[in-house]
Amino acid sequence: MMGPGWYLRRLSRMGPAEVVGRARHAVVQRQWRSALPVPPDWPSHPRFTAALPSGALDKVSGEAAKRLLATADELMAGRAEYFGVERVDFEAPDWFLDPKTGRRAPSDVYAFDVPYRSEDTVGDIKQIWEPSRHQHLTVLAAAYAVTGSSAYASRVAEHLRSWWAANPPLQGPHWVSGIELGIRLLSWVWTRRLLDGWPGVAELFEENPDFQLQLWHHQNWLATLRSHGSSANNHVIAEDAGLLAAACAFGWFPESAGWRAEAMRSLDVQLGRNTFASGLNAELASEYHGLVLELGLAAAVEADAAGTPVPASTWDVLLRMTDALASIVDNRLRPPRQGDADDGFGLIVDGSETDRWASLLASGEALFGRLDWWPAIPADDVRTPLLASLVSRTPRASGVRPARRPAHLRDAGMTILRSGPVWVRCDGGPHGFLSIAAHAHADALSLEVRHDGVDVLADPGTFCYHGEPQWRSYFRSTLGHNTLELAGRDQSVSGGPFLWTRHAVTKVLAVHTPADGPSRWSAAHDGYAPAVHRRTAELDGDVLKIVDEVLGEGLPEAARLVFHFGPSVTVMLDGTTARLRWTVVSGSPVDGEPGPAAVGGERAAGSAAAADPLVGRVSGSLTGGVRTAVMELPSELSWTVHRGDTEPPLGWYSAGFGRKEPATTLVGSGSPGLLTTLLRFS
Repeated sequence: MMGPGWYLRRLSRMGPAEVVGRARHAVVQRQWRSALPVPPDWPSHPRFTAALPSGALDKVSGEAAKRLLATADELMAGRAEYFGVERVDFEAPDWFLDPKTGRRAPSDVYAFDVPYRSEDTVGDIKQIWEPSRHQHLTVLAAAYAVTGSSAYASRVAEHLRSWWAANPPLQGPHWVSGIELGIRLLSWVWTRRLLDGWPGVAELFEENPDFQLQLWHHQNWLATLRSHGSSANNHVIAEDAGLLAAACAFGWFPESAGWRAEAMRSLDVQLGRNTFASGLNAELASEYHGLVLELGLAAAVEADAAGTPVPASTWDVLLRMTDALASIVDNRLRPPRQGDADDGFGLIVDGSETDRWASLLASGEALFGRLDWWPAIPADDVRTPLLASLVSRTPRASGVRPARRPAHLRDAGMTILRSGPVWVRCDGGPHGFLSIAAHAHADALSLEVRHDGVDVLADPGTFCYHGEPQWRSYFRSTLGHNTLELAGRDQSVSGGPFLWTRHAVTKVLAVHTPADGPSRWSAAHDGYAPAVHRRTAELDGDVLKIVDEVLGEGLPEAARLVFHFGPSVTVMLDGTTARLRWTVVSGSPVDGEPGPAAVGGERAAGSAAAADPLVGRVSGSLTGGVRTAVMELPSELSWTVHRGDTEPPLGWYSAGFGRKEPATTLVGSGSPGLLTTLLRFS
């Protein structure tokens, strides 16, 4: 639970208008405690008219359908996985159980009294909330749509009836957070659409008083308690998207027209505020770029299909976001791992093996058309042909699209250096979005380096939000990124797990990214004022040169230069030379495998791995065999190897939310000065 100090720090980041707005929300929540709002009468014969056009499902490829059915059949067998935790109870899930801790959230408590931030009381709230986004139901409904098998539809009906009975309006943890309600509404819209043609669908939806009650209360909640002020980030996008989609597809209430208009207006405004002119999401958290783009596309397509005018400015933002995504991905279509990531999706109608980022780019190509510089998109998906089938006309965006692939997105401070298979992300942007920068990390001037999609110098990721403060602090710390830490503290000052009270200010000093030849980036930040950290990165063919300087007065005596490696990389340290080695496994993404042990320096974990650093690494056939690189580290520092340390945490990689594995980290300790690092790929 948050203490009084956190509330004071949080209040200090709000403006007067936000304080007034939150006070109004508190009054509404108090009123609802004593008397639930009363929905209007349900229309006598509501009709669902937002079905897929005839022939839309015929455009789903056999491979996409195969991946979808593989996931759907796992769900039918009662198996699901959320944030690294396997569940085997999904034939009839407990909607309040956290399988990670075994705790169960209270189901009979007024929603706004649920202490959802307390893992000791309710368990890991993310584990409880995620299944109730009902995105597994859109997968099952899609399986029904492509096969016609009523077993999938019947399971959907069982789960919805169970959930509606267990979660009466404003009771329990699933009525606390607007983003959850918004995404759930979007799932219900697509579930109803994909079950069209099943004999029981009208009885489940249009003719069901339980659905009527849930639908109205979800929309009334979102229309009344919309996020605002310093919380108007991806949450408000999800709230607006869900309200807009539901009011378009289920426009049966007297309030529906007003909800539609206000949600469309707010979505247009908030998409603009949440997006840089370059097209990158302003939270500077790569996964949230994907979430917001998915939500925005789904909502805009829904409105267009319903005949609700979608402003050109909305399509323009979505177009810019799509082009920005195409500009920053590596040659395996992986975006950066910048900032927070919680595996959140806006709409899921595909199997779990479908590549999210390829799917998003495929949807962008279908809606807006591809540019010549876009990367090839090898995969196909279920979602793209279905979304495209609903659009009444090709979206017309007014913005001018880039003629060549952008390498420097100035407003976001993101620069991508490329040379053949080498991809380098340089961070010279703002600390985060809005006054609290909720999903930012203290990662100014950090680098990510990949070779043919393999994380070589890796951003370690996120791992967790609530319940494990030591790990939350580590994964968002300066020490947890490939940058320079001074005086043993972060560049920006944290006030809580989603709150920064002081933001380091970063300025890009120079960028040179020619089509051919060496590329160069230089930036500086004031997080250690009056000292200034300046970093320069130069990529020339297969050689990356990194120069770190600390300038100004009052220089701290202690500095730590940190390099985190991906879990596929074996590191052997000999003095100030680090030899890197990794393999490429056929037919699978190139990272995320269990990592090898580090060897050399002060620490070596595991004698077998020390004898052979590839023990436990190689499985299956190899394509291209072993890759290698050499790092020449600054001799002015004393270098140590860390892997899987826990007191304090150091040497970890989180491939996804709730998952972490040991990975190698090199730390150079000493006095700040002029420090030069060379990374040479063989």
